[in-house]
Amino acid sequence: MEKSPQASERHHSTLHSSNIPPLIPKSYNPKTKHNNLSFNYSPKHSIIILLICLTIFLLFQIPSLEYPPEIKSSIVKKDDESTTTAEEKLRHAVTFLPLKDLRYSSTALQGHTWFMSSMYDTHDEGDVQYQKFPSNESKGRVLCIKGHDTHDGSWNYYALAWPNALPHNATLMKGVTFVSYNHYNYDNIWHGLSAVFPFVAWHMKNGCKLPSRWVLYHWGELRAKMSLWLSLVLQATFDAPVNIELFEGIEDENPVCFEEAVVMRHNEGGMSRQRRMETYDLIRCKARMFCNVSVDRKADEIGMTLLMRTGARSFKNDAAVIDIFKTECDNFKNCDLFVAYSNNLTFCEQVELMSATDILVSPHGAQLTNMFLMDRNSSIMEFFPKGWLKLAGVGQYVYQWIASWSGMKHQGAYRDPNGEPCPYPEDDRRCMSIFKGGKIGHNDTYFREWARNVLNEVQTSKIEVATTNKGPTTSGCACTL
Repeated sequence: MEKSPQASERHHSTLHSSNIPPLIPKSYNPKTKHNNLSFNYSPKHSIIILLICLTIFLLFQIPSLEYPPEIKSSIVKKDDESTTTAEEKLRHAVTFLPLKDLRYSSTALQGHTWFMSSMYDTHDEGDVQYQKFPSNESKGRVLCIKGHDTHDGSWNYYALAWPNALPHNATLMKGVTFVSYNHYNYDNIWHGLSAVFPFVAWHMKNGCKLPSRWVLYHWGELRAKMSLWLSLVLQATFDAPVNIELFEGIEDENPVCFEEAVVMRHNEGGMSRQRRMETYDLIRCKARMFCNVSVDRKADEIGMTLLMRTGARSFKNDAAVIDIFKTECDNFKNCDLFVAYSNNLTFCEQVELMSATDILVSPHGAQLTNMFLMDRNSSIMEFFPKGWLKLAGVGQYVYQWIASWSGMKHQGAYRDPNGEPCPYPEDDRRCMSIFKGGKIGHNDTYFREWARNVLNEVQTSKIEVATTNKGPTTSGCACTL
């Protein structure tokens, strides 16, 4: 059927009145099988199609932009429940282990030791071995302790926990906590100082950070005190009285966690001699400051101190020994002899006496620990009763070690060949129970010659120091508030 002329005319008029090119060419014939279509496609078509698609997309998205209140509340609740469940799982994942691991009782001081045996130490070459919580090594977890037993360390426990998921009923203690392990005890000033010494080194290296409290352990058992001498050394060093934590008011089954904790269990182990000397320098300096002791001496002045003992390992004849050293000291210009008994001196009196001492003369014993309070390069003369060389083991050399570590000169030891008889062969270990508390005789000739040699060496050294002006500096202490 043919189109009317009017309809055809209207159609062409419409196409020409529009600026949009025809999508189907005039030559198109739907009855023809193959048509050679040629579209005149312009950028305006792209824009129109894009706007249509975007409009449709937005129309579909609008209903999902806002959840109904009851659905939204349900989603938030599920998120909260998920977080709570995760924290609860972390709390239940905290596993407490015995502080004292009895599996290692035969090798208590080796490797990780039997104290907190599952933990690894951080150790930079030449420095202290320690554990720090929280840290990268602990993966951000804090240290928690449970139990306050003073008789069996295997009944006290430790664990690591995430700060936001502490165990149930846990108490969080703020500040820095120093946790000290001592295989011997804190009443003996040598063993006590050895245990706390690495904390001073850590304190120096970590911005002079101060402890809020101390937790003391011996074989994993909680300890409530230390010797007065040791507590005053720490008070002087850290500028505050020692606060020993006893967990009072906290039930045994309730854990205590620490915001920040530092654990030491190897004493000075791993420290270089230089690092030890620097640490002793700080303790010496702070002790003198604490006791208001000023070192104002003549360059050629020599101080010789006889630090005597009573009872075990004392001299058999104190008067004869004093006379020998006084006579020899009097033969040297500006030599002063001091005689003191360590059990009759206050802490600050010991600091003052050692600050004026260049030569310390004393039997083997804890009182020799005071030697680090002397200036560097001072001398020590040590005396032993019969039998110690063969039977006492390595413990007899501790004051040679501390002399080296604190920058002093150990001038040898006198070993008395005479003493109480032993009913067993003298190399029998049972004899040590007799020799350990023996008294020390004197050898007049040996003592005089030894004293002269040491006095000569010290005098020569002092003259050299005075000539070269290489004496000790008087600058302030490190880590001073």
